Amino acid sequence: MTDGVRAAVPADVPAVQAVTDLAYHHYIARIGVVPQPMEADHMANVAAGRVFVTGDPVIGLVVIEERADHLFLDSIAVHPDAHGTGVGRLLLEFVDARARALGLPEVRLYTNALMWENQKIYPKFGYEVVERRTDGPYDRIHYRKPLD
Repeated sequence: MTDGVRAAVPADVPAVQAVTDLAYHHYIARIGVVPQPMEADHMANVAAGRVFVTGDPVIGLVVIEERADHLFLDSIAVHPDAHGTGVGRLLLEFVDARARALGLPEVRLYTNALMWENQKIYPKFGYEVVERRTDGPYDRIHYRKPLD
């Protein structure tokens, strides 16, 4: 595992909620709906072992889910005060390492089509666009990253 990232525990749930809300809140006006990560059941995700955090206090987190043929990156959130400090890179490297440790050949994720910042970031980390699809109120761009 990548140093500095650990499994979240129930005591982390308020920080997970706060960092997620801070990371995604500014998108509400742009996309016209509340981003899904803000409405997630963080306690259930922590209890299921899907949430990993970094920082003390928590400044970043990922929510991941092991699937049969890939690791799904459900959410990544970095506290706005930590933007540009390498927290996002650390978390994305952790996700890759976790997928490899689980013997999974790739990581998949999606982002809202109006979250254009993400569309610039993910290709820099080896992600390629698979498709664009509408899921309910969400216009999403799906990505995959094959692992060596």
